[in-house]
Amino acid sequence: MNSRHEMILEELTKAGSVTVTRLAEKLNVSTVTIRKDLSTLEKKNKLYRSHGKAILMDPYTANKHINDKELLAIPEKTAIGKVAAGIIRPNDTIIIGSGTTTHTFAQQIDLQSILTVITSALKVSTTLSLHPHCDIIQLGGGLRHTSLSVVGTEAISALENYSCSKLFLGVDGLDLDFGLTTTNAQEAILNRKMIEASQKIIVLCDSSKFGRRGFSKICNLSDVDHIITDNRIKEKTAAALMDMGIEMTIVEVPED
Repeated sequence: MNSRHEMILEELTKAGSVTVTRLAEKLNVSTVTIRKDLSTLEKKNKLYRSHGKAILMDPYTANKHINDKELLAIPEKTAIGKVAAGIIRPNDTIIIGSGTTTHTFAQQIDLQSILTVITSALKVSTTLSLHPHCDIIQLGGGLRHTSLSVVGTEAISALENYSCSKLFLGVDGLDLDFGLTTTNAQEAILNRKMIEASQKIIVLCDSSKFGRRGFSKICNLSDVDHIITDNRIKEKTAAALMDMGIEMTIVEVPED
């Protein structure tokens, strides 16, 4: 690897992303030269090129089975779930979306009073079924095998009959420009319906999801009230979200 490539990667490591123009100015070469450098580095899987800039990682996330995803970021999801569980109030009526972070959240709920839960996720229903004080409304529809959750018109139609205090939503990606995303189009449509049926939108999202995009957009960040994440989120990203008027709860996760 030549010295210019090393300098490009050093800039990316500092900033997370950098424009072609900025790199050309800093390295005193043409934008054509920078584009060739970025193309070479991308082929080596060192970075990802996007719209006149370079990004340290591929922002697009692939669909994975829930059993595989449950093995990722376990301490982060547990810490997020514990804090989220503390937001629940007596006699709350909430919606819980699908995903491994929302399932971990369900595992952290310690019911002392009646709670009504609407969910598309089979694992969430199974976990909460152990609580005698929890009334569960399991949405129906077609089963997504990778997420063990339901999607489709039956689930969407059912949500038209409810109004809930809070939605606890998991995502596959959260991009400052593009918004919230998931890897499945039907899931995105159902998530939007969940948002319509809820008074407060709470996103449970570990720090690895920031700057990433799934295939289907759920909503803009302007629709989000509260994000709960871990302390590995970049300060710049957290500040940008707070500037948008989003409440941020950043939980501490012990170092490995």
